[in-house]
Amino acid sequence: MTRAELEHAIRAACDVAGDDQVYVFGSQAILGQYPDAPETLRQSAEADIAPVTAVDMVDVIDAQLGELSPFHAAFGFYVHGVSIGAAVLPEGWQKRAIAVRNDNTRNSTGWCVEAHDLAVSKLVAFRDKDKSFVRVLILEHLIKPNELLLRLRQLPKHQRVTAELSELIEAWIKGVLKDIGRRT
Repeated sequence: MTRAELEHAIRAACDVAGDDQVYVFGSQAILGQYPDAPETLRQSAEADIAPVTAVDMVDVIDAQLGELSPFHAAFGFYVHGVSIGAAVLPEGWQKRAIAVRNDNTRNSTGWCVEAHDLAVSKLVAFRDKDKSFVRVLILEHLIKPNELLLRLRQLPKHQRVTAELSELIEAWIKGVLKDIGRRT
């Protein structure tokens, strides 16, 4: 996905939802902060998007703009309409979100999750593809390891975030840093 495609996805999701603001919180949220992010971070053909106020329109967005929809067939990417509650994000993430608003979004706003918050959310899922994504963020110096560890500690109490998972994530981060010869 490119930044222009993300802007198109924001515009389309806002149009479908009848909302002028959406949250972008999947991997392609990186394009908010880093419009020219490395191609290895832009492999996904989907943008995970949730309306800010028209929360009941998530399924409509998914039906009209989602995978295998006419929108997907026409443009080669799609919008996964999903509740923001599906993501586990550090406290204060909304204040750090990056606004994407311009003529291409028709002045609607896509609030893209900031890179450190996105990385923590990916590490909570702890899938191989998510760990690879975060590793690239670290290797490309798009996130700071100390800030990543701080955000990890800012996760809210959540049933998916156990003490064991937090310890595993912290050990993984430190292992990556050791592998690449960097310090926190």
